[in-house]
This record gives sequence, structure tokens and C-alpha cells, in this order.
Amino acid sequence: MSVHIGEVSLGAPVILAPMAGVTNPPFRQLCREFGEAGARAAGVELHQDAKKSGHASQAGLYVCEMITSRALIERTPETMTMIKPDPHDPVRSIQLYGVEPKTIAQAVDILVREDRADHIDLNFGCPVPKVTRKGGGSALPWKHQLFSDIVQGAVKAAHRASTEAGRNHIVPVTAKFRIGIDDEHSTFREVAKMSADAGISALTLHARTTEQHYSGQARWEYIQELKSLSPLPVFGNGDVFEADDAQRMMAQTGADGVSVGRGCQGRPWLFFDLVAAAYGSSQRYRPHLAQVADIIIRHAQLSVEHFADEHRAMRELRKHVGWYLRGFSVGGQMRHQLGLIESVEQLRQLLDTLDLDQPFPEAAGGPRGRAGGAKRPHLPEFWLDSHELSDRQQAKIHEAEVNTSGG
Repeated sequence: MSVHIGEVSLGAPVILAPMAGVTNPPFRQLCREFGEAGARAAGVELHQDAKKSGHASQAGLYVCEMITSRALIERTPETMTMIKPDPHDPVRSIQLYGVEPKTIAQAVDILVREDRADHIDLNFGCPVPKVTRKGGGSALPWKHQLFSDIVQGAVKAAHRASTEAGRNHIVPVTAKFRIGIDDEHSTFREVAKMSADAGISALTLHARTTEQHYSGQARWEYIQELKSLSPLPVFGNGDVFEADDAQRMMAQTGADGVSVGRGCQGRPWLFFDLVAAAYGSSQRYRPHLAQVADIIIRHAQLSVEHFADEHRAMRELRKHVGWYLRGFSVGGQMRHQLGLIESVEQLRQLLDTLDLDQPFPEAAGGPRGRAGGAKRPHLPEFWLDSHELSDRQQAKIHEAEVNTSGG
């Protein structure tokens, strides 16, 4: 079941959701490789020429960790490192965060004109208090005109830059958002209409409110409602931890595809399962510990290559190692040592001391990440009084342009 996002075609309707500090090029490459393996396991012959087209991916979409539009415009070294592509990804996808229409449009122009992305997603889903209390993230769609100005400006910038730069396709712009701020202040219906009016190419709904943060259950019924009212392709996000979850979400909601974040932490092979299932295959990847150790080492090597700094690469990898080993019998002391790794060789030596014959444990599946509890939304003063920005809010909205996590 292929899905079209503008002129970009996805053979398998599966998206790796952007996660700050997680979906960097090494991790995206691992997820993509497993997705491609899942496609091959389902009997799909991958088209190698697609790797240079920017038009099609037979194994899903793998989105770069979110970057801020201001940091991109200023070309901060860290941001320019973050947007380095997985070199073999047929569709280079980047998520932008921002709060000012002109700044986001300028960032889109850079990504398109300099041929750095084949797809751009806009983040309106971040529930982190330091962002929402300034009017950014999942608080922003409450201000209808601001949201509309952002998406219209981004789409126009993508069209103009694609044409003027001679790109072989118009780079599509999509939007990710939440149900709303809380149950009394939903925004997704208005967001869907404004997005369609602006020329947005697809929508992703994280089926939680800002208040829910990542707690409780994702409310898939809202994905179903969004699909019923929007003419655009809809991807559902929230509580997809196994391929069966993805199939169930799509069957229940009518969603065109799924977006997976926390569910793949420490499990890039989840994309084998997701893509295989999307093509109708029942094959699933269940690695024993020796295979997981090999994946960890490959992740480490790719990280060293990406960062060109082994110590930096190992610092970034430490959290992943903990996720990779979830459910396996490793021992507290060994987990502590693995949390301090400083080199690939040290990592290899420690992993070699484990009982690598362990089969994939049942405890390694299921929900991932720290869900936490519901949190009272932190918003600017008088934010909910009107759907329009007051003069004071307009003067301060730029303060929400900060580095943060996704949504």
C-alpha cells in the first residue's frame, strides 16, 4: 500500500519519527537498512536507482532529528552536523521547528535551494514546558493566524526554491501536531483545514494532548476523525511498539501510515517488522544477544564515522546501549560499565564477556521510553483568551525559538 506525500512515494507507509539526540544519521541508517531488509524478506525487489531520485522509498521515511529554523539560518556547526544525510537514503527528510513565519520560510529555502532535503516536516507537537510556556510547540496551533502564516510561508518557500533551483520535484512540506492543548482546547481540526488550505502534503497526528505529554494511552479515535475530515494523507503516531500495533492502528483508524518514535529506541530492527508487515509478510526479526551485540558495534562504528570524534560518538551511544540490552540478562554492574564506554574497542571487549547465546527475550518488546504522567500545560499568560496573538504575545513569541525535543 503505497502513499504519496506530494511527489514523494512511499512503498511502505512507515515513518521513523524524529527524536532529538536519537535519530541522527547512524541510527537512521540502521533503521533504514532493517526496513529495506524487511522489504526484501517480503519479496520486494528494491530499485537501486531510487537512491538518487529523491522521489521514492520502498522501505519508509527516516526523518532527521528536529532542528530549529533559527539555528539553521545561522548555520551553527552543531546544526550543520545534524542535517548531514544518511548517504544512501533515497529520500532525505528533515524536521524543522520554529515560531516565526519568515524564519521558517527562510530555513525551508536553504534546505531546498541547497539540495539538503527531499521532504520537510514542520513540528507543532512538542509538549515540553520550556517551549509551550513561550508559545511554541504544541501550544502554537491555538493561535490560528500564526499557524496559518507559518504553513503557508513554508509551502510557498518550498515551491519557489524547488523551481528556481531546478529541483526535479517540488519538495513537499508536511506537519506534525497533537490533538490540542487539553480536552477542552483541541486544535487538530482547525490545523487540518489550515494545512490543506496552505498546500501541506500530509499530516501526522500524535494522538495525545499537550497535557498528556507521553502518558496514558494514545487516543487513536482522533486519528480516525482526522482521516475522516481531511483530504490529505494521515499518519498516526502514538503507542506503536510492534508491527501488530501498526496494522491494528491502520485498520481501526483508516490512517494511511504510521509514525514510530519511542517504540524503536534500542530496536532499529523494528523497521524490518513494520515494513515486512506493510507488504503483507508475517516474517519478524528476533535477534539473539550475539546479533544485538553486532548491531551495537556497527552503530558505534557508524557514529565514529559521523562525528569524527570517538569520545563524542561513545557519549552519544551510551543511552542506545541501555535500550539495546533491555530484557537481556546483563547485570547491573555490566550495565554501569557500558554506560561509561569511551571507545569502540572497550565496547567490544565488554560485550564479548556477555552470554551471547541468549535468545530474544519477551521483556525486550512492548512499550519503550519514560511515559511519565500527565502535566498541566505551561502556557504564556492569557494564551487561551483568543486565537489571535496579542501585541504583547507577538513581541515575545521569538523567545520560543529554542533547541528542544520533538513531539
